[in-house]
Amino acid sequence: MGERVLIALGGNAMTAPDGSASPDDQRRAVESGMRHVGALIDAGHQVILTHGNGPQVGNLLLKNQLAADVVPPVPLDWCGAQTQATVGTLILNALARPAAVIVTRTRIDAADPAFADPVKPIGRYFTEAEARRFIEMGQHWREFDRGWRRVVASPEPREIVDAEAASALVERGFVVVAAGGGGVPVARGADGALRGVEAVVDKDLAAALLARAVRATVLVIATDVPAAVTGFGTPHARPIGVITAGELRALHARGHFARGSMGPKVEAALRFVEHGGARAVIAALDDLGAVLTGEVGTVVVPGAPERPSGITEGPGAA
Repeated sequence: MGERVLIALGGNAMTAPDGSASPDDQRRAVESGMRHVGALIDAGHQVILTHGNGPQVGNLLLKNQLAADVVPPVPLDWCGAQTQATVGTLILNALARPAAVIVTRTRIDAADPAFADPVKPIGRYFTEAEARRFIEMGQHWREFDRGWRRVVASPEPREIVDAEAASALVERGFVVVAAGGGGVPVARGADGALRGVEAVVDKDLAAALLARAVRATVLVIATDVPAAVTGFGTPHARPIGVITAGELRALHARGHFARGSMGPKVEAALRFVEHGGARAVIAALDDLGAVLTGEVGTVVVPGAPERPSGITEGPGAA
């Protein structure tokens, strides 16, 4: 019997190896990624997909900015919904199997502390003069080493609003694509209605929440490295194979996984397993065909720390 697997595709599955995101680059990258996903489907597993959307949203934001004097910029939640449909269509065409894309909303808390100090950079770098133009429109921008970038809140995902629809389609035999880019962020107003908000939900944390909601047994986080690594950038760097959630939680608390790269992936894997998932795997996209064998990637299984890791404090990780 196959397993129900949720696969979170990283940005490397959506762009060329050099990061370029022209339509042809995206199409070729998705087609390559779907060959690996197809191998799991053909092996009898039920597959739910989610994906990143950073390059795609960045392109839409640039179009907003360039045309701001002609067409009013659309809000960030609209950009998220558009990229879910665009990337989803590429996946549908590449899979050539019964599949469905759900424009998926992720509920966040309007009082989340992240809104008080937006720090998630999105879009391209601009000069200060260009940034001031959009600051006057109410956007938040900050200066970085290479220039000014827009920053938004990245609140905690609380609920995948449309998970029930995804589950129903999985039960009918569809490969489902849901919660792309972490989902379209929405918050409940005083009147009880859901409305879009200017925010970005972390894709990996949303994937862990979606995996639980659709009753997946395995969460796979496909990225551009073969495994999570301790002591990254030091002579003591080593990849992590099979590890208990307790052991990995201890390493995470000691700073081995960089906040802006591997950190959210490790946290997502931990949340899934700590809330009842059978296992989570962090692996390279090219290893997807073998990802359920336990022979590739970082495999996180339930359990408390069983032995001292012997690893000193880490500066971060890949």
